[in-house]
Amino acid sequence: MWALGFVSMLMDISSEMIHALLPLYMVTVLGTSVLAVGLIEGIAEATASITKVFSGALSDRLGKRKLLAVVGYGLGALTKPVFPLAPALEWLVGARFVDRVGKGIRGAPRDALVADIAPAHLRGAAFGLRQTLDTIGAFTGPLLAMGLMWWTANNFQTVFWVAVVPAFLAVAVLVFAVREPKVVAPRQVRAPLSRSELARLGTPYWWVVGVATVFTLARFSEAFLILRAESVGLPLMWAPAVLVVMGVAYALSAYPAGALSDRVSRTAVLSAGLVLLVAADLVLAFAGDAWGLALGVALWGLHMGFTQGLFNAMIADHAPAELRGTAFGMFNLLTGVALLLASVIAGALWDAVGHQGTFLAGAGFAVLTLIGLAAVRWRLRAA
Repeated sequence: MWALGFVSMLMDISSEMIHALLPLYMVTVLGTSVLAVGLIEGIAEATASITKVFSGALSDRLGKRKLLAVVGYGLGALTKPVFPLAPALEWLVGARFVDRVGKGIRGAPRDALVADIAPAHLRGAAFGLRQTLDTIGAFTGPLLAMGLMWWTANNFQTVFWVAVVPAFLAVAVLVFAVREPKVVAPRQVRAPLSRSELARLGTPYWWVVGVATVFTLARFSEAFLILRAESVGLPLMWAPAVLVVMGVAYALSAYPAGALSDRVSRTAVLSAGLVLLVAADLVLAFAGDAWGLALGVALWGLHMGFTQGLFNAMIADHAPAELRGTAFGMFNLLTGVALLLASVIAGALWDAVGHQGTFLAGAGFAVLTLIGLAAVRWRLRAA
């Protein structure tokens, strides 16, 4: 578990060093519109989600998770040098696309591997631990990006080159430090994506996926947090601080929220996360200075800590052991499509009516999810 966590942390350091600056680089240097940023981010994440379906199913078919995780992390590492070398937007879009394919290949097998390793009574804590280490990387990357932007006088390419190093370290840790457990499945799965196998995932699983999909419409790309920082007048060098504040709040809350969900209802903790998201959206919609921005971003990070690991734990709770890869793949496919829609809607609203329209729409979707969660809670108890 710890080794998997450090793999995620190192890759996130690399990715966030790039992603903390990429929206600003596209808008301020390449002249890309905010709508285009939302579309690119949405397509990138949707690509990862679609790929996860097939990698998760393949991991169930082969009964091996680590091999696919190595391929996915390796592909992500190989794309990192493209960012400093890219001469035009098309190259950045291509690199972002291939990088997300790598994320898709590794995502579902890695999550299934966590579920295979973790004892059932500590599943929330296990996913929380991995999420915490992952998130430490998510705010360490922007911190490094800020320091390097200051040291190099806003030289984007230098930051992108430094980001290559932790990506390859992540692959090395995965290859040499992670051991795949021997899991005795109750039966062999030959066609994980067939209608009969998908039906075996069960009604409770599909209810969890449904509420997660609606929730994702409220949780658009963090690129919009960075653009919100620019709109309140934060200098380019300090814009990645947004992801640092979010990441600290996320990291501090993910493990406690996961451990709490092992002792109380997971849906109760999830409801608290939705309330935090509504509060974050309202603050970000009306914040007029850096202090208001910081509060909104911190609340956004807390909502991530209270929701992301929990959804993974709930999928592991309700999916059959032999179909965990497929279960995580389908979950990521549907939430990825929702993220594409959310990012495109967020970008269109920003261009049309400004940042308030984007964040108020997010709050509205969060409220709808909170209302629907009451019905899901009853269904899960009845199952």
